[in-house]
Order: sequence, then structure tokens, then C-alpha cells
Amino acid sequence: MTLAPEAPGTSPSSLPPLPHWESTPDDLKGAIREIKNALRARIAASGRSVEEVFAVVEQQLEAKVAEVEAAKAAGDSVWPVIDYADIEDGTVSADQLATLRARGCLVVRGHFPREQALAWDQDIVDYVESNHFFEDYRGPGDDFFGSVGSKPEIYPIYWSSAQMQARQSDRMAAVQRFLNAQWKSTSDGVQWFDPDRDSLYPDRIRRRPPGADSGGLGTHNDPGTLDLWMTAAYQKAFRHLFDGSVEQYDPWDAAHRTAGPQYPGTTMCSAFRTFQGWTALSDMDHDQGVLHTVPIPEAMAYLMLRPLLPDVPEDDMCGVTVNRVFPATQKWHSLLLRAVTTIPDVTAGDSVWWHCDMIHGVAPVQDQKGWGNVMYIPAAPWCPRNEEYAASVREAFLTGSSPSDFPEEHYERDWDNRFRPEDLNATGRRGLGLV
Repeated sequence: MTLAPEAPGTSPSSLPPLPHWESTPDDLKGAIREIKNALRARIAASGRSVEEVFAVVEQQLEAKVAEVEAAKAAGDSVWPVIDYADIEDGTVSADQLATLRARGCLVVRGHFPREQALAWDQDIVDYVESNHFFEDYRGPGDDFFGSVGSKPEIYPIYWSSAQMQARQSDRMAAVQRFLNAQWKSTSDGVQWFDPDRDSLYPDRIRRRPPGADSGGLGTHNDPGTLDLWMTAAYQKAFRHLFDGSVEQYDPWDAAHRTAGPQYPGTTMCSAFRTFQGWTALSDMDHDQGVLHTVPIPEAMAYLMLRPLLPDVPEDDMCGVTVNRVFPATQKWHSLLLRAVTTIPDVTAGDSVWWHCDMIHGVAPVQDQKGWGNVMYIPAAPWCPRNEEYAASVREAFLTGSSPSDFPEEHYERDWDNRFRPEDLNATGRRGLGLV
């Protein structure tokens, strides 16, 4: 699908304006009813009904789901796999790029040497043990990751040398540039983000030991919650879903995505990420409680329009609400969940990436074989939204605090061996907005 030319922030004058709430509405159910009625009216004003628009999306998604199901039945790899050397050398083929854009996800083989990744994993162990993390650990800081069951699995650690070395490395920057370039970052004279410069978005560590039982994480989506329907910037970002021109919706178009606010909550992300990602610090088999996705970036159109159908209660957005992740469930999204696909086996040093709008989860596991260790590092290109968040990241870095997107646990404030400002390279300083 392609994006038709349109001036930023404009819409056909014949379509009614949408109400919007730039902060969380006091009356959520009332706001849901109001926005659903307004969206239906706007679609109807285009000459099409919600049912007609949704049928277009459903037909497209049926075909894409069938493609994924056929690939899995044939034993083919659904996830694209690209060698880091080809990204570095600029030799990724046109077929590989087409598959990446079709699937919206990627494994980068050999992103870092295996020995480097294993050394980082050990460095993290030394870092937390030297600071008595396990003796001081106070339990999960949020309800979402607290549901996985193993203790601890998610380490609320942000400023180890291992994490910072990976975030500011040339190899990470090369992959982030490659992934950012898959997006349409400029349109109608507006550069929505700089694809060649990433903000340094600090996230946590997962370490799951051999023999662990983990409940996994249910299928969900991370770009936002009710703000996706209710704020002016997101209404513009998803304009083609709401103005009757659904065929022109492009999940790779960044227009208006880089300035919109998110409603506050423990699962929010203040940054705009083109791709979410993690770097493997251990070898992991595909059936050992690893990431799975619905590898169809266009599925976001289904998620956004589904609540407008008449079988959904008027004060409900298919279970989406504030301060919770955006759920993808059998009740409302069974078509999409037919395409759920796990990552292939990965080796320490590989990295795994998925489009920021992509439905994903983590499979449960019992008696895990081998370690399951990752560092979460996304692609978060420099843009107004990320520049604003970088100011709070700088303060957290300098004080060893938990970043503001995460629970206020602050384990590292008194840890003398955390990564220091003098260890930042040029990429790290740019990512923190220091240059």
C-alpha cells in the first residue's frame, strides 16, 4: 500500500472533525462512546460504511494470514533472517528487503560476535552480584512483567557497561539505520525523524535460567492504548483508516507518529520506536519460551477498526484501556492470532526486531533448556518526541536512576561500577542529546 500526497495535518473539508483528548479523559467510557460515534460518522461522510471499510481490511488480512499459515505448513521460515555482514556491506538483496517489509520483523545473524555477547552476559552477572542485587531485590516493579512467574526474570537494570557498550556501538547504529530506512521518514516537506541518528532508549535485561518455569506474556501491542484513537496526532497518523481511504493506509509511514503524546501508565513508552528489539546474550531454541509475533504490520488497521463494529459494546474498545497493554485476544482478533509465529533458533550475538505496531508475546515454558538472556535495545530514531524524552534519560543516566518510563526502583544509584559519562563515545553522546 502507498501513501497518497497529503499536506500534514489537513483532511478533506467535507469530513466532520474528530473530538480529541490530549490527556487521559476523566470519563473513559463516555469518551469511548463519543469517539466511536465520531469515527463512524467520519467514515460514513466519506461515502462508505464502517462495515465496508473493515471488509477491505479483513480481506487483505485473510490473504496475509493464509500466506503465513502456508509458509509454516511447508516448513519454511516465516521470519526473515539477514546476516549482519550484508547490512554492514550494503549487500542485502531486494528480495530480502521485500520480505522484511512484508513480515515486519527480522533476525540479524551475527549482529555481535558470539564471544562478545557471552562476555556481556557474564559482565551483567558480575555487575549485579557485586552490588548485592539479589539480596536487595524487592520483587517486580510492575504488574505486566510481574506475571511471568520466575523471580527475577526481568532485571530493572539500565546502566551496566554491557548495556551501554551495546547501545552505543557502531554495529548497533548500523542495524538501527538499516531498520529506520525501511520507514517513510519524510513526506510533504516534513522530516518526521532522522533515520541516521538514534536516541539512546534505555530498557531492562531478561535473564531466565535453565530449568525455569515461566508463564510467558500474552499477545499484545505496545504503541499506545486509548490515545491511539483519542489524540489529535494519532488521529492524523491513522487518518486513512478513519476517512474512507483505507487502501492508502501504510504501516511504514511515520507521518504524525513522532510528536503525539501517550496517556501515562506503567506500560507506556515515551519514545517513538520504528522497531522494538533485543540482543541475545545466550543461545535460545525457538520452542523455549521465546518471542512470537503476528508477522503482518498491516494488522494494525484491523486492531484500530475492529472496535467500531456493532458487536462490540459501545463503551469498550475490544479491551483496550489506559495503564494496561493493548491486548490481542481470541474474542476480538482470532483471525490475526492464526498467524502467530515464533522466532527461529538464535545464537548469542544475534538480534531480533519487530515493527513497533506488531502484535507480539512471549511463549510460556516449563523446565527451560539453557539460558534465555537478552538485552532490550530498540530502534528509536531522533525526532521531537524522542528528543524530549532524552532529557529525562540524561538525568537518569547521570544519577543511576530508573528511566521515567519504568517503575521507580533506582537500584543503581549507589552502584559505583555503573557506566560513566566519560565512557560515552560520539554515538552515545548524540543518543543522549549531548551534542
